[in-house]
Amino acid sequence: MSLDSKLASLASVPQKDKGAAYCDVLKQLVSSSPPSADDLGQLVRYVVSQDHVGLVVARQVLGELVKALDEDPLKANDELQKSVISSTLESIQRSVSFQEQATALRLKLADIYETEEDWSDAAKTLMGLNFDSGRLAEDEQKLNIYVRIVRLLLEDEDSVQAETYQNRAGLLIHSTSNRELQLSYKLCQARINDYTRKFVEAAMRYHELSWVAEIDDEERLQMLSAAVTCAVLAPAGPNRSRLLASLCRDERTAQLSNYTILSKMFLEHILRPSEVKGFEESLKPHQLAKIAQSSNDRVAAVDDEQQPGDEPVSKRTGPSTVLDRAVMEHNLLSCSKIYNNITFSGLGTLLDLAPAAAETMARRMIEQGRLRASIDQVERLITFESRDDEEAQGKAGGLGDVNLETEDTGAPFTKKWDRQIRRTAANVEEIVQALHEKGLVGNAVAMTA
Repeated sequence: MSLDSKLASLASVPQKDKGAAYCDVLKQLVSSSPPSADDLGQLVRYVVSQDHVGLVVARQVLGELVKALDEDPLKANDELQKSVISSTLESIQRSVSFQEQATALRLKLADIYETEEDWSDAAKTLMGLNFDSGRLAEDEQKLNIYVRIVRLLLEDEDSVQAETYQNRAGLLIHSTSNRELQLSYKLCQARINDYTRKFVEAAMRYHELSWVAEIDDEERLQMLSAAVTCAVLAPAGPNRSRLLASLCRDERTAQLSNYTILSKMFLEHILRPSEVKGFEESLKPHQLAKIAQSSNDRVAAVDDEQQPGDEPVSKRTGPSTVLDRAVMEHNLLSCSKIYNNITFSGLGTLLDLAPAAAETMARRMIEQGRLRASIDQVERLITFESRDDEEAQGKAGGLGDVNLETEDTGAPFTKKWDRQIRRTAANVEEIVQALHEKGLVGNAVAMTA
């Protein structure tokens, strides 16, 4: 007997027996070899569209179908499951009477897509859920789905939509005490900051998670490595200096492959292209994204006249990638610790930029408070402001701002002379102590010194 004939014969069955009768037909279709997705779809369309079947019977049949998807032979065939679920959702999506069954089917379909690493379709399936349905009434259930959607969208590298659902999750995170869910939320937050180039915030989140004991040791090392990567890519300045100091004090970073560039940045050494190349190979695609230059920056870099006596310089008008910008800003900041002043041409040679582009980068860092210097455009010269030793320790040492009361003599060169005297006296003391330990000078001389 064909399926059409079976369904037609059940129209005369008493209403109280229809549920069992249609469920028997469903079991026959499922147990057939092989099960037909078309026949199962036809049965679903029939029970949800015919008035004489009734809403209660239709829900009962759909409930049995959901259970059958978790049992053989449907369970063993993902393609068949996807076909059956997709046709069923298409039949019931316009009806508000089957929201609970639709939710169960979407969750099942998302599981299949996620197993196949089809992140986009899995996220879209979950995004189609009705979050006001009875099955998702609890805040923690909604939060779990939101975090899952964010994770899937990040795997698909769609950070824009991921941030939207992360904001929704942020409104509900206070409602759960589930530690695993809280950690998943924090990890998603760190990854979104990473994708949106908020590298300082991302590094802090990753470093915080790397200390959580509930996470596996291997995953904690991966988070620590991600924290180092984001710290290197962060804009040069006091915030990054404190972050680099915190990571360098972490003994675990010594075993990471990117420790070398971390230590060089912390010690404010100038980075060479050969040192950056190895680190660049470990970056993810979004961390190598191209940077769009503003029209003003391009015009400023092109409208540049090389002065007589200047060495040949690069024609680059600015950094091309996120890493390129981070390294250039770091080298500019390191340059300020080495030189008292530098010409536009000299800085351009150091950064591999056109002189005007180097000036633009320095000016922007000065405006943002990340570089202490002044620019003389007539002399085409950048003069760096020296920092007190105490202040440098407070910034770069990761201890925050240190407020010390010092006598203001109103003479910057006098302060500089005093610092040199203190430094020279300290060096002499170290030399005398070293000679004394080796027995090269007598006690009297050491005491006199």
